[in-house]
Amino acid sequence: MTRQPVGVVAAIVPWNFPLMNAVWKIAPALACGCTVVLKPAELTPLSALRLGELALAAGLPPGVLNIVPGLGNVAGQSLIEHPGVDKISFTGSPQVGKHIMATAAQQCKRVTLELGGKSANIIFADADLDAAAHASGSGIFFNAGQVCSAGSRILVQESAHGALVERLVDRARRLKLGNPFDPDTTMGPLISAVQQERVIRHVTRGLEEGVRVACGGEVHGEQGYFVQPTVLASATNDMSVAQEEIFGPVATVIPFKDDAEAIRIANTSRYSLAAGLWTRDVTRAHRTAQALRAGTVWINTFGPTDTRLPWGGFGGDSGVGRDLGRTALDNYTEQKAVWLHLGKVA
Repeated sequence: MTRQPVGVVAAIVPWNFPLMNAVWKIAPALACGCTVVLKPAELTPLSALRLGELALAAGLPPGVLNIVPGLGNVAGQSLIEHPGVDKISFTGSPQVGKHIMATAAQQCKRVTLELGGKSANIIFADADLDAAAHASGSGIFFNAGQVCSAGSRILVQESAHGALVERLVDRARRLKLGNPFDPDTTMGPLISAVQQERVIRHVTRGLEEGVRVACGGEVHGEQGYFVQPTVLASATNDMSVAQEEIFGPVATVIPFKDDAEAIRIANTSRYSLAAGLWTRDVTRAHRTAQALRAGTVWINTFGPTDTRLPWGGFGGDSGVGRDLGRTALDNYTEQKAVWLHLGKVA
């Protein structure tokens, strides 16, 4: 059995981690012998263009890595429809991912889709609440919540709910919003006015459904697209703020009674990208990790990744396939069985 490059790869990446997402796709594709056409998000094309310049300066032959900025419905659509593209690797919204899958099906193209998340972060009453609150705050407020694996659903055992919310609110209020180039800033703005409006709209809808705002929930300042770090407490899993990906600094805290209810709530979602859990009980930790429907599970931590490990969801609105790790070799190669007979023909 041999492996051969899959061919021409169309890599389409989002705006929230534009350089990292690009390299996650470019590096394994080139290593496997493919050529790449990268379409960066229209809001963040500059890092991709610079990467292309550096690739040429480093000696990569022209045409091996191609950077094509443009609108998704123009440049992106052209790539996914083009008969010369053999493989599509996309990271972005579920809506666009489903469109890509449907379009690619017309030519039976291979696709890898890393889509959205509404990751559950389960905190049992026996956990180290200080550590859990600190890491859970980072898990939702890092990059202003614009992270596909953000721990946006924080499930807390009833007896620890009040104490955890108190700690999480304290962490949220300590964050300093401002210019990302200021070393004292600990949380920057959202990507655009459109995203800012979308986040506030989600919070408003949550209020209409009966969620309690423990802190935040409003626009911050008059310059830039800031939203206050927000903690929504005493939520239920059927609320829109617990089911829809907000992609902003909004933590939805949901109380639960026992292990079984925690797992049921965590798995009641159309997303399956990641999950976290906090407990001092090793047996409970392993049992819960196995029961969670998520491509990555963190125990007593939240958020670390490693390029040696696969990254992706269990289907649904978190997509299909995996980036990173040895899985990337399958993404960008075709397996060929070769038979060679050296004896006489029978």
